[in-house]
Amino acid sequence: MSTGLAVAAAAAAQAEQRREEEEMTKYTDIDLQEGWEFKIVRANTAAFRNPEVLARACAEEATAGWTLVEKFDNQRLRFKRPASARAGDPALGFDPYRTEYGISSARYGGIVLVCALLGTSLFLVVVFGTLALLIKHGVLPK
Repeated sequence: MSTGLAVAAAAAAQAEQRREEEEMTKYTDIDLQEGWEFKIVRANTAAFRNPEVLARACAEEATAGWTLVEKFDNQRLRFKRPASARAGDPALGFDPYRTEYGISSARYGGIVLVCALLGTSLFLVVVFGTLALLIKHGVLPK
């Protein structure tokens, strides 16, 4: 798969996840009138499959007053907290509205791109190296 196709496929998958999240997160008027805030925290890997990582993420969010509402899958968690918890935000030392957990999207995308480019480069080295050996040993004409 070319790098451009991989990027397009990743963007399409992300858009589909967002649509799915909108369907899964129906809030009632009561939820919103009672002063609740909601957020979805996403990991770029299946980080939340590991119970220790899941517990650590929930504990970190709890310091800002967030409570786990549901685990969508191994990459997405939904939290809520009372709006009154905002009063403690300045003392936290981190952004209580963060929505990424673990490696950032930019860094993850960079790693995928480098791996794709290295994979392509390695493939070309193997192909041309094999051709050179075949020519050298007389299997293919010069």
